[in-house]
Amino acid sequence: MNFFTRKNRVLDDHDVPCTVCYVPSRGTKIMVPAQYTCPAGWTREYYGYLMTSHYGHKHSSQFVCVDQDAEYRYGTKPSVDGALLFPVEGRCGALPCGPFVDGYELTCAVCTK
Repeated sequence: MNFFTRKNRVLDDHDVPCTVCYVPSRGTKIMVPAQYTCPAGWTREYYGYLMTSHYGHKHSSQFVCVDQDAEYRYGTKPSVDGALLFPVEGRCGALPCGPFVDGYELTCAVCTK
């Protein structure tokens, strides 16, 4: 079961809203890939799934942490195949086989301090 299946594919082909994680009382932000917890002394703002563009697409991309309760911009269902986001899956060999599970999506956390 993947990210889109869990969300009943409601996110598929929709535009994503842009968000900025701004916490005035904490000036430093990090994104921790491959886990849903933060280092000791850090506050978790949200957690979700690590996503990026498809490896075969010919445009630049970065890894982003998409909230587990992701939303979409209403009225944007028609697919125009712009910059598409795909879940990042762990692969044994590229990552240690434990604690990661081959073919499973990687989680992530956004933390502030």
